[in-house]
Amino acid sequence: MANRLIELIENLPASRVLLVGDLMVDHYLYGNAERLSPEAPVPVLHFQKQELRLGGAGSVAANLAALGAKVTTVGVIGSDDAGRQLTNLLRGINADASLLIECNRPTTCKMRLVGSAQHRHPQQMIRLDFEDSAPIDSITAQKMIANSINAMEEAEMICIEDYNKGAVTSDVCQAIIDAARHRGLPVLIDPSRISDYRKYAGATCLKLNRPEASRATGLPVETPEQFQHAAERLLETLSLEAVVLTLDKHGAYIASRAGDRRLLQTRARQVYDVTGAGDMAFAMLATARAAGADWEEATMLANVAGGLEVEKFGVVPITPQEIIQELLADAHLTAGKQRSLATLLPELARHRASGKRLVFTNGCFDLIHLGHIKYFQFAKHQGDLLIVGVNTDQSIQRLKGPKRPIINEADRISVLEELESIDYLVPFDEDTPLNLIQSIRPDVLVKGADYKKEQVVGWDLVESYGGCVALAPLIDGRSTSNVIERILEAYGKPR
Repeated sequence: MANRLIELIENLPASRVLLVGDLMVDHYLYGNAERLSPEAPVPVLHFQKQELRLGGAGSVAANLAALGAKVTTVGVIGSDDAGRQLTNLLRGINADASLLIECNRPTTCKMRLVGSAQHRHPQQMIRLDFEDSAPIDSITAQKMIANSINAMEEAEMICIEDYNKGAVTSDVCQAIIDAARHRGLPVLIDPSRISDYRKYAGATCLKLNRPEASRATGLPVETPEQFQHAAERLLETLSLEAVVLTLDKHGAYIASRAGDRRLLQTRARQVYDVTGAGDMAFAMLATARAAGADWEEATMLANVAGGLEVEKFGVVPITPQEIIQELLADAHLTAGKQRSLATLLPELARHRASGKRLVFTNGCFDLIHLGHIKYFQFAKHQGDLLIVGVNTDQSIQRLKGPKRPIINEADRISVLEELESIDYLVPFDEDTPLNLIQSIRPDVLVKGADYKKEQVVGWDLVESYGGCVALAPLIDGRSTSNVIERILEAYGKPR
């Protein structure tokens, strides 16, 4: 499954997405908090910098753009500085913006004061919202509908991001869904936390979190059985094709009219800031569907993207390369470290594309001792990923005689898999690792300092394309031969 997901991300099309929703500006004011105010027991922030980012549906637009989509955005802004800032931010991600101005309505802006202690660990201290969440007037609503329908002529998918800030009224939502269905276009919705979901009826898919699902259905959403009941109620009452429930530490639950019913697990995360995680998951879900993913595949990718987002501060779009690296890391955890050369090379190509520096070394590694541990630690410090070629039993017998290896190949590799410094292990049966080196093309080739550079197999090849050779220092008295000699001395040589 990991390879399939990686292939989907590697081949994301430049999908044309129409995004309709509540656009916002996220305004961050950063300061260093070093003292309390003498006027009240509150921290004093010494201003350092400010940032403006796209928020709400704008956040989804930025995420879609980061995933390679061509975005047309329809929304409402005010005639104010925040509206002009939002327009410029959308222009900065190359989104086509069809923005309606309501002069008596402020552009929704969330201002966050972010404090740091000794210039470290930024934490949100307070948020100030500028907004009018009343429904837009009927004239503006009709213009939104008309602009959305016009934009459908170039769209492959419709996304509606509803923050309940007044832009996505029932009339707007239903008119867009009806027009999209008439044209055969899928409509994915990230709904608001409201109790009446009838305005979303007829959409293709709803992506909602646990509190939203509970409020919309009136059902508890705490156990797998309850996940299913809530999802099925939404499928039936709203005539949807699919429902995706994002369930924080429980992962995600997918239910579709085609019969899919599955809870998809996620791995534990170091949660830094949950802001924007739902928007990122929604953008990934839409983009993956446009790339041909089924609902399960798209939900798995959305789960990964949302998980990466919570590890960042603020709303920061996740790139396809970050998702690929996460999928590779997950595959590494589940598949172990051993690879054949054929399966290793595509993984290394993806690592290299993301700027990882590859290190290669090789050996028999018969009896693991401190010298080996220090050797591998040295090798890993030369780059980002350490690939270790391991001689097979047959090749060791040819090189060292019929009494070696002491430890068989499977056991040697199993021991090496437990060493943190090693990322990949690949067995080889040739007398030298030259074929591996030619195929892997490492940035750094490592061997022990008992060799001169010119004695290291493949040194000239590696240097020919700009790589280098690193010679690891030796630890006195730590060698496999020395260990064997000491064992024989301790227990007596056979007569």
